[in-house]
Amino acid sequence: MLKSYKKSVIHAKYNGLYRPNFATSYRSKHFTSMMWQGIYPALTTPLKPDESVDFAWFEKQVEAQINAGVHGIIIGGSLGEASTLTRSEKTALVKLALEVTGKRVPVVMNIAEGSTAEAIQQAREAESMHADGLMLLPPMRYKADDRETVHFFKSVAGATALPVMIYNNPVDYKIEVTPDMFEELAGHPNIQAVKESTRDITNITRMINRFGDRFSLLCGVDTLAMEALLLGADGWVAGLVCAFPVETVALYNLIRAGHLDRARKLYRWFMPLLELDIRPKLVQYIKLAARETGLGTEYVRSPRLMLTGEERTRILAIIHKALESRPTAEELKV
Repeated sequence: MLKSYKKSVIHAKYNGLYRPNFATSYRSKHFTSMMWQGIYPALTTPLKPDESVDFAWFEKQVEAQINAGVHGIIIGGSLGEASTLTRSEKTALVKLALEVTGKRVPVVMNIAEGSTAEAIQQAREAESMHADGLMLLPPMRYKADDRETVHFFKSVAGATALPVMIYNNPVDYKIEVTPDMFEELAGHPNIQAVKESTRDITNITRMINRFGDRFSLLCGVDTLAMEALLLGADGWVAGLVCAFPVETVALYNLIRAGHLDRARKLYRWFMPLLELDIRPKLVQYIKLAARETGLGTEYVRSPRLMLTGEERTRILAIIHKALESRPTAEELKV
């Protein structure tokens, strides 16, 4: 039998979907809950040739995502080159995102730290900036055991009133957050969502069977997005959305509307591009795609290097082949 878990959500209907009601719920009061539903781009961080942050391009990226109909944005994730961003740069990006969005969609800040104290400090800083939520990774640079990982999550969540999404990605970060661990975390009301990136699609069903709707579940692997949504995931933390926001939102909307034949056709067209998200050089690949669609620059920060030679030619061929058969606006309508 499912335990009784409750979620208190402030929401408003927007184009047939539910989004946080930013018109009546001010950031100065914070959200004890928000709708973790729909498309949440894990935004890239646009850079200049000298590797400094290109804030003008970042503003354009945020506007393009909102215009495409995304439901929130995530700042400073792995795709945003979090490991090379300074704290002041991430803070500046969050502040600019809050200014640009103007309450139209929630702004979520990523925390990926090795120190519990540093993670807590960043959570409090995000709250002081009036960010709308946090995406929280397990401890970095140390393979914490289950007890240590749960303690880390509880410590950070307990230090803020902001809603928290736990990032569960044992493939890349070597720590899996198991259902038993989520059982321990369920007592924290602001731990509300899971970015499900285990690449085990059955985890969607396991989590729903055990917790009902206690946790919102967002697919974190582009190549499993349609499968996860059909199995009951609430949304998708997407990567290729940085280059193809309209197509990403359209796929989500088609699935939600039950137009599965059309969704499958779009997903099949999208798959060669989505596979760029599961490669070690996903940052370079997705930034190159965004450059080709006019939504970003391809500059990266070292130790990453820009693509060259055969590799760049091969990735460009994938992108250009998709662009040649890109769906029309009419085909993307719900």
